[in-house]
Amino acid sequence: MNRPASVERDERLRLFFGLPLPGDVAPALEGWARSELAEGGRVVSREHLHVTLAFLGSRSRSELGDLLGALRAAAAGAILPRLSVRRYRETRSVGMLVLEDHDGRATAFADDLQGRLVQLGVYERERRPWLPHVTVLRFRTAPRLQPMLPKLKPFSPSDAALYHSVLRPTGAQYEIVDSAALGG
Repeated sequence: MNRPASVERDERLRLFFGLPLPGDVAPALEGWARSELAEGGRVVSREHLHVTLAFLGSRSRSELGDLLGALRAAAAGAILPRLSVRRYRETRSVGMLVLEDHDGRATAFADDLQGRLVQLGVYERERRPWLPHVTVLRFRTAPRLQPMLPKLKPFSPSDAALYHSVLRPTGAQYEIVDSAALGG
């Protein structure tokens, strides 16, 4: 993240960790969502599609070094996951594609990273188990869609990233602060 030198060290940033989608996956998912889900709300654009690992919320810029250290350490020990689309699901505000985590590698990586973040005192695990998913639609009222699933081959994210979520009138925009290759 390149910011002007005049930015204060205690600036607050809205941060989360995620798995960026491989090259052809994000455009394919965006195209599918525009054809299958568009009447239900606001389709998430390809540059914002990812698999969320841990949402941190508002954190001080001074914590970035420790956060990136945790990301690099967890990523170094990770094995490339293999994910595929399992089903479509809606919550009260989003539509998502729930993913199958073949061999549990994404779950093991998420667990390792979350454990490191807990040790840093910057994260509290959710009570429910981590659910690998990609948010593809945002809405105010659940449209209760039952779309055909996208025809997408299993895919393997190759890196993990720390994202900065910038709130704008058009919705949140995600900027990658830094990333680390899975498996070092």
